[in-house]
Amino acid sequence: MMNRVNSNDLAPALRTSNVEQLAIELLERLKYRIGKDPKVAKPHDWLTAAILVARDRITDAWMDSTRRTYATGAKRVYYLSLEFLIGRLMRDAMTNIGIMEEMRQALASLGVDIDVIAELEPDAALGNGGLGRLAACFMESMATVDVPAYGYGIRYVHGLFRQQMADGWQVELPETWLAHGNPWEFERRESSYEIGYGGVVETINIGEAKQRFVWKPAERVIATAYDTPAVGWRAKRVNTLRLWAANPIDPILLEAFNAGDHIGALKESNKAESLTRVLYPADATPAGQELRLRQEFFFCSASLQDILRRHLQQYPDFTSLPDAVAIQLNDTHPAVSVAELVRLLSDVHGLDFDTAWDISRRTFSYTNHTLLPEALESWPVPLFERLLPRHMQIVYAINAKILLQARKEKDFEDQRIRSISLIEESGERRVRMGNLAFVGSHSINGVSALHTELMKETVFADLHKLYPDRINNKTNGITPRRWLMQCNPGLFNLIRESIGDAFMDDAEALTALDAFADNRDFQERFAAIKRDNKNRLANLVGSRMGVRIDPTAMFDIQIKRIHEYKRQLLNIIEAVALYDQIRSHPELDWTPRVKLFAGKAAPSYHNAKLIIKLANDVARVINNDPAVRGLLKVVFVPNYNVSLAEIMVPAADLSEQISTAGMEASGTGNMKFALNGALTIGTLDGANVEMRDHVGEENIVIFGMTAEEVATVRAEGHNPRAIIEQSKELSQALAAISSGVFSPDDRNRFTGLVDGIYNHDWFMVAADFDAYAKAQREVDGIWNDKTSWYSKTIRNTARMGWFSSDRTIRQYAKEIWRA
Repeated sequence: MMNRVNSNDLAPALRTSNVEQLAIELLERLKYRIGKDPKVAKPHDWLTAAILVARDRITDAWMDSTRRTYATGAKRVYYLSLEFLIGRLMRDAMTNIGIMEEMRQALASLGVDIDVIAELEPDAALGNGGLGRLAACFMESMATVDVPAYGYGIRYVHGLFRQQMADGWQVELPETWLAHGNPWEFERRESSYEIGYGGVVETINIGEAKQRFVWKPAERVIATAYDTPAVGWRAKRVNTLRLWAANPIDPILLEAFNAGDHIGALKESNKAESLTRVLYPADATPAGQELRLRQEFFFCSASLQDILRRHLQQYPDFTSLPDAVAIQLNDTHPAVSVAELVRLLSDVHGLDFDTAWDISRRTFSYTNHTLLPEALESWPVPLFERLLPRHMQIVYAINAKILLQARKEKDFEDQRIRSISLIEESGERRVRMGNLAFVGSHSINGVSALHTELMKETVFADLHKLYPDRINNKTNGITPRRWLMQCNPGLFNLIRESIGDAFMDDAEALTALDAFADNRDFQERFAAIKRDNKNRLANLVGSRMGVRIDPTAMFDIQIKRIHEYKRQLLNIIEAVALYDQIRSHPELDWTPRVKLFAGKAAPSYHNAKLIIKLANDVARVINNDPAVRGLLKVVFVPNYNVSLAEIMVPAADLSEQISTAGMEASGTGNMKFALNGALTIGTLDGANVEMRDHVGEENIVIFGMTAEEVATVRAEGHNPRAIIEQSKELSQALAAISSGVFSPDDRNRFTGLVDGIYNHDWFMVAADFDAYAKAQREVDGIWNDKTSWYSKTIRNTARMGWFSSDRTIRQYAKEIWRA
């Protein structure tokens, strides 16, 4: 059974939960809000009714939270993120307000199975990977630890894409999560703002020394807010996720329509709505780049206008803004907010530039999530200037201020001046959004200890020298409500029975589970729960893909967006090498293993899509070869999302966290797997380093080069060809892949991938292969000693409490937001 929260622990508005009352409310919502008689109601009607009952109860606590924030004058946190990967909300919300089990009983009394209708709730298509899932965990944790907060983002109609496979190739189809509406959200028509693009900037002289700038955009769209309540554990606080939809000023050009131009008459409507159609529109073309910049400015401007409006409702002016407001930029996507806030404060509200800049800098803080140059966004100056002419002026003004300071106070020479400049001068002139976010924020944080140190040494080395007190670390975390309590109720209940309830409110109390790690009875129960979770995943794979996998085999899982630095390719090559060994040495005692992959590749990322195709081609050959005798299977599960992760994570025996050292900022999948009792095989990258420190180096399998070694090899010269020629297993695996063994219909399909490893091996696949293969055989040895295996995996669960997002948010609140 799922846990039930004592009603005395809940907010007053939520203390009336009982089965009979819930049943009455379900019937009322069904009749008066959906217009259905119970006799003819379909499962989706019952789902909507159940959500509306929960939403109404949450709304009472939501309003209480808002009134309390106004009454106390508490500092508000505004979290700006292009992604919020919130997944399904029903179980999460009902668990947090303490009515999950009672709702189950109430629906059962009406002949409805809550598990059946819960599967009908669509995943909100508001994100892609770790960035968006982190934002969702943070929203839940901010409410849990009682930080007043708004999340600001975009109400994507189609999200990133729905992934299907056609002959092993990724095919992108639109998500349709909003096709039948979203019962969780409230439209806020009164919270609508004009967003401008293009046009001209007029200069108005005021006296002898002052000037006023007036931006007159050539285009305008309307941003309208949609609010979703974000409820914390035990409903102590309910915060707001505010998402922006785009609408045209004129929805239809009637004159054109009546003249027969029926398509052209909708041009403005289509142009506005394109802003919120798709997450990360492909930017391989100038039109795609422009749409991305339009999209980012759209949500930033709407959010800042909303924040300033709310501030003026409570305070007389903006001098108090940094004391009342903290705005967190989640990566570089919202970095244009720096220039927009300065514009709003100076041009619209009349502050002088220096005051506006000072207020803005003390209000913003910036989280960096990547060391990859291509992910630190930059925009061509002509595009930026054409689309946002006033903001280009402000960027130049900020840049002049920073560069003069660097030259005068720090005596920076030309090379360092070029490094910190907001304008990239080598080649095409571009606006560097990472640098803008850095100089425009009072705090810049990394998301793991290693990542933070590398920020200081690499991408922001010279900015760090200019502002040595700004960079700090806030290691990422995950919410244990979603990633233990809800996705793994069997394990949650075993833990609760064994160590009590303290861990439900303080995840670090999980350390009490250490005492059970070597207990034989506990290990058997722990293993039985893992088997149940693996059976569930096996059933999903069988029904969805027609592939039969053995739940008694080791489930070796790598799920994350597909990128070369995450090295799904290394995993696939090792699978090919293992396949060769199993066939060559049938007399050996091989460990049965199922390698499972899931993740999406960006539509324009050719090599990532080719890696997906390789995984599927390798799977087709291995899974149908009788010589393997079922000892190895490879499965790529399509359309990875939160709901799929909630099934795959609890089923994992082995967690693959094998990125090239120094390239993964943190990772949160590593934390989810370990919390749910998986052993990690990984490099010393991102948060793996801190995980090793917490779980103990004997309870994690680490291999490969360190970040420092990778940097040294790249600097001194890397000869992957020599390494490959010295590794029999690697050279044979690469030969099989490049010669067409797995692609007989196109023998040259994977030649480019293999040539990249031979010629430069930027992601150190060849360099780390032998160490990785050796580590995998070490894993086999641990697996075959079940007492040792479960001792290690139980300790992983016991020692993951520090990686709760509640801890992370408390650190942000205390050390950055002062909230």
